[in-house]
Amino acid sequence: MNAPPGVSRPETRLTDSQIRSIVIGLMAAMLLAALDQTIVATAMPTIGRELGDADNLPWVVTAYLLASTVVTPLYGKFSDIHGRRISLLIAITTFMVGSLACALAPTMLALAAARALQGFGGGGLISLAQTIIGDIMSPKERARYQVLIASVFVLSSLAGPLLGGFMAEHLHWSSIFWINLPIGIAALAMTNNKLKLLPRHERRHRLDYLGAVLLIGATVTLLLALSWAGIRYAWTSEVILSLLICSAVGWTLFVLRLMYAREPLIPLTVLSDRVVYSATLAACFAMGTFIGLTIYVPIYLEGVIGYTASESGVALIPLMVGTVTGATLSGRSMTYFKHYKRVPLAAMLISVGACACLAIFVGRLSRGELEGLLLLISLGLGTILPLATITIQNTVPLHQLGTATASMNFFRSLGGALIVAAFGSILLGGVSAGGHHDAASIIKGNDAAHLAAIFRNVFMAADAGLLLALLFLAILEERPLMDRRRQVQEAGLEGQMPHPVME
Repeated sequence: MNAPPGVSRPETRLTDSQIRSIVIGLMAAMLLAALDQTIVATAMPTIGRELGDADNLPWVVTAYLLASTVVTPLYGKFSDIHGRRISLLIAITTFMVGSLACALAPTMLALAAARALQGFGGGGLISLAQTIIGDIMSPKERARYQVLIASVFVLSSLAGPLLGGFMAEHLHWSSIFWINLPIGIAALAMTNNKLKLLPRHERRHRLDYLGAVLLIGATVTLLLALSWAGIRYAWTSEVILSLLICSAVGWTLFVLRLMYAREPLIPLTVLSDRVVYSATLAACFAMGTFIGLTIYVPIYLEGVIGYTASESGVALIPLMVGTVTGATLSGRSMTYFKHYKRVPLAAMLISVGACACLAIFVGRLSRGELEGLLLLISLGLGTILPLATITIQNTVPLHQLGTATASMNFFRSLGGALIVAAFGSILLGGVSAGGHHDAASIIKGNDAAHLAAIFRNVFMAADAGLLLALLFLAILEERPLMDRRRQVQEAGLEGQMPHPVME
């Protein structure tokens, strides 16, 4: 029976056992998306050979990136309107269907199309999981689960490349997609019934379809330009310039839509909040710099230091471990300290200094010194990620939790694409400026001194990204962390929460 308008039904407080069960299921859902981003990379050469179409191989990554990025804010808004449970079930099911299509793909184009379908599901998995965690526990309570959340990304970062290479070599490349099915089934089984217990905060709104179309168009054209520029087409080519112009027009129209639409896709009240925009931008530059380093540091290790591929993988472990350590320190400090920014600020200052040392002494560091600097850099980056999510969820109204969390993830992904493209431009531009026409031979280490000089600029750009993350972290307003679950109950009993859409 529906509650009278303007009155919310009292919420039943979830037990710790129920919360743990939901969190474990959500971790399985997050593992689907996180593992898929790393397991494909090492299998790509095998896929290109067996499908006989290496020219279109980049679309295996690009199609997923485009699809997952553009749908992230749509999942957030949809979950605010229709509920978290149905949104997460749609995301998991779509991801599994896409994985099945990938495993059965007979051609490279079919695989790219299937990867796009997979991305339409994957784009909602991480942001919805973070949103649901924000629904069921207070910002302070989340600190207890921060290690578990961070461990998902470490597991995917370390196990993904190893599993991808092993499966492609000893089983079949399609097994990297078959493995998603049992994980997805487990995620569905562990979350389906338990998610019925979630508190309901959604309101009866309309999805801004025009705003969604404008956002998708602006994002797709921008990411296509960044994916093709300097690789398939020159930066000054008509194709790239046309894509950039179309993207600029699309973003302009999208901003105008946000300003004048009755119910915009992303409410300006959310984006204009100081905590939301400063935390989002801090996470954007932090995650973008981290992704850029994970992609280009292996090239430095192999081309300048002379590591093998396997040694390069081992050398990246400090970069992953530091992120988890930083995330754990940040999450714990938010529980115990009123001024919870102090630990991340101190860690980010160390990261900025470490990255500066990496740029100054490029090519002259011992293995221990190099890995120590990577550890310090990732330590600071890790502190920002939980801080951004928790402070944003602590700020926005409960009925906008999904929209705000998804918006943060969207801009974080977009920032990653932009920074990776910037690093790539510095690398390829440096090769061309040195009079070399064979970039592959330089990257493989045929001119280690020249490549080291190029990477000095790459690491300086990374340091600039860290400085921007530090800047937005510094202006982030520290607001007291709420006991979200207690306040939901009290508001529900007092009739102050918005009327939910009943199941």
